[in-house]
Amino acid sequence: MSRSLRFMPVTKTERRVATALALEPGGPPTAQARIAGQVIKALLKTGWRCSADSPAGLLRIQRITALAGGAQQVPRGVEITPEDFGRFSAEWVRAGVPDERRVLLYFHGGGYFFGSPRLYRPFSWRLSAATARPVLLVDYRLCPQHTPADALEDALTVYEALLDRGYDAGDIVVGGDSAGGHLTMSLLLELKRRGRPLPRAAVCLSPWVDLTSASESYLGNRRSDALIPADRLAWLGGYYTEGKDAGDPLFAPLRADLTGLPPLLLVASSTEILRDEVQDLAVRAGAAGVRVVHHEWDGLVHVFPVFADFIPEGRAAFRHIAEFIRGAEG
Repeated sequence: MSRSLRFMPVTKTERRVATALALEPGGPPTAQARIAGQVIKALLKTGWRCSADSPAGLLRIQRITALAGGAQQVPRGVEITPEDFGRFSAEWVRAGVPDERRVLLYFHGGGYFFGSPRLYRPFSWRLSAATARPVLLVDYRLCPQHTPADALEDALTVYEALLDRGYDAGDIVVGGDSAGGHLTMSLLLELKRRGRPLPRAAVCLSPWVDLTSASESYLGNRRSDALIPADRLAWLGGYYTEGKDAGDPLFAPLRADLTGLPPLLLVASSTEILRDEVQDLAVRAGAAGVRVVHHEWDGLVHVFPVFADFIPEGRAAFRHIAEFIRGAEG
């Protein structure tokens, strides 16, 4: 039987967890977050920077991260259920006692060329526990073997499958981080274009919403971003958009018509290279009449909730996500 998380501090460890959960955007980064950022910068950012700007370089990182995904563990009581969609797969993650009438459809990050539900298990079980709903993570098709358009097709397939199974659109929340945040916004725009029912809300963690890499923070935060080499991400965006209309909402949802979209939670860090485009998305969506909650945390690594094992603010972010979803449902 699954067991729910406890938040009443009765041990030293649980007191630390409770303290982390109380953290709010706007405060200085914790000592743990600063140390974690230094380690991530030394290992992950350096590793990406040393990889070639080529399909072969992307495949190399893809293989390494696939090995890392095989080592991920979840606490006892968390239920993992795989599902086959033919051209791609997904996995259900259930922690605690989730409300099976609702679902959180989530798209992992990884620049569209690496990542998987397995790699994200330390994140996804916390997301399920915090939101009290099952989380469905999509193992969408990756570049360079496929394209971001293929990933969008996979996202549409899963969303329509949920509707076909009897989920009401109002009981679905979609979300994603980094490239998965881009995929989340692309999915919303495509559903709107097709006249399909939109989900209740969307959660975007450090979303990459402009593949043309035009924001000033690419330059201003190129040193402070602890995870992403700015020049590598700019190359990647150019690789995906080469020969295509740079204004296509698939590549730059930031510049799309955002009217009619559901409530958005946007989360980013002040020191990441994607900061400005997340700020811009918040302003543009708000001007289009969309209800927007924008949290900018100070001095944290890109998609810091994914590193919740090491970053207290990452653990706190799940409370904010849960509060936003409850507010969207009210």
